Amino acid sequence: MTSLVTLDYVSIVLYLVLMAGIGLFFKWYVKDINAYTKGSGALPWVAAGISNFMALFSTFIFVAYAGISYEYGLVSVTVLTSTVPACVIAAAVFAKKWRRSNVSTPVEYLETRFNSSLRQTVGWVGILMRILDNTVRLYAIGIFLTAVTPLSLPMSMILSSIIVIAFTLYGGLWAVSIMGTVQFIILLFTSIILFWLSLDQVGGFSAIAEKIPDHLRWFNGPKGQFFWLGVYYLMVIIKYNENWTFIQRFYSVRDEKEAQKVGYLSAALFLVTPIIFLVPPIVSRILMPELPDKEMAYVAISSLLLPPGLMGVMIASMFAATMSSLNSEYNVIASVLSKDVYQRLINKKATDKQLFLVAKIASVLVGLLVMLGALFIQDFGGAFEANKLFTGILAIPIGIPLVLGIVNRKATPRGAMLTVVVGSITGVVLNALPQYFSWEMATTLEVIVCLVIFYASGLQRPGHAAYLERVREFFKKLDTPIVDKPSVDRNFEKALKYLYAISLLFSSVLFIGMGLPYRNQLSGGLSIASGMVCLFIGLVVWWAMKNTVMPPPDTMLPKEGESRPVKVPDETNIKM
Repeated sequence: MTSLVTLDYVSIVLYLVLMAGIGLFFKWYVKDINAYTKGSGALPWVAAGISNFMALFSTFIFVAYAGISYEYGLVSVTVLTSTVPACVIAAAVFAKKWRRSNVSTPVEYLETRFNSSLRQTVGWVGILMRILDNTVRLYAIGIFLTAVTPLSLPMSMILSSIIVIAFTLYGGLWAVSIMGTVQFIILLFTSIILFWLSLDQVGGFSAIAEKIPDHLRWFNGPKGQFFWLGVYYLMVIIKYNENWTFIQRFYSVRDEKEAQKVGYLSAALFLVTPIIFLVPPIVSRILMPELPDKEMAYVAISSLLLPPGLMGVMIASMFAATMSSLNSEYNVIASVLSKDVYQRLINKKATDKQLFLVAKIASVLVGLLVMLGALFIQDFGGAFEANKLFTGILAIPIGIPLVLGIVNRKATPRGAMLTVVVGSITGVVLNALPQYFSWEMATTLEVIVCLVIFYASGLQRPGHAAYLERVREFFKKLDTPIVDKPSVDRNFEKALKYLYAISLLFSSVLFIGMGLPYRNQLSGGLSIASGMVCLFIGLVVWWAMKNTVMPPPDTMLPKEGESRPVKVPDETNIKM
């Protein structure tokens, strides 16, 4: 495979400069724990939806799913589309309730709905699962970097982890969400360029149908079997609906309607983008039929078809996907460690300043643990198998009480705790006996065991009156539409649009600059065209916002529970 050259490294540096600029912008404005981990409950739903898509995405798609695409074809799209019903269910059933709960962390409500023991159990097990899940993401970007740089796999993961940790510390959830939106733009255009080049290289879908017809079947190979797909779809529905970053986006927007829009936008993006991302690995099967490692398919086709400079943009895009995902994960884990652990167990009178500091320290510690775990992923059979194994053991037992507890009024604290304990033991035992239980059968049995325990507990006699009253009041709140809606000062909204405009203009320079040396080739033309689109949109946004007045930092974000825009005296305004 082709190694990166100077022009590629220039692309990567330009990308990192752009992300650093966004992070520093929000570091100036985000000064408290509420803004750092919850966006003050006022994130724009479009940014929340796109960043949620990026958080659920990561380079894992370009490694694990690319391997499936290389080996079996469009069935990879069928598998990845499992995310669509998961997001639709989240939007239709759970989004309103999460926003109305007015929580600051995904596990906070469990103490009210069940008890403090379950809150701590789900919190700690969830942290463990999130760390394991994120090791797979970091491993994926390490695989990608190792293929095109002189770096070893361990060094690639260590370097990536250091960069992600550094960016996570700046700006909190606001920075994570806006970065995710900008990263999505870079990723989408780069992926479209490679998609177009791949089809052009082999002569389109008709040529693929002629050379490897089975790869254009939606249900090809063992992962196309209906039982396997059904179980995988069920697992993804549970996993995504208990995903902390997804839940965080729901309670971080202004109201329940915007929370639903976050879920539906995520579903729409997962519906239309997989074909763009997963066709290039199919083409690589034609061009490189003897590829030693199928999970390197996307790297291989990128290295073959993208010229210097554009390959650097692709690396930046891959890094963007993983960085957005890990940024979101580290932020939400930090919120749990600071609010559900530190404030609840260690320092109940912790000040906002102390919680803010603890959240930042937690982000660093989580990043280091993920980095250490990623070094051992290969022992579990690669990215896809590792992710599937971790999910099967932990996600289902803690996901069922976390997700269903917010809609089911009868399940008891004991039943919820037994679901976690017995379900986890069941997952470990069944997955330890592959000679007797396939992954599909083990996962199905684990889901059945967890659901039976959880719902059966609701058949028991009612608990103490105090507990029943607490639960009644909790569900009364979930049934009540939000009236007092947080809002951000209008000047801050304009400043955000300026930031988008600058990011788009910067992206246009990146695409046009990398495309000009190859303007007589298809790759260069596509890159320049992408840059022109970014330039046009950026100029339109800039022109619309040219009269923006930017207020001082301390007035930009609303305080918790504040429903009116923050008023700024005219004499303190700073012209942008």
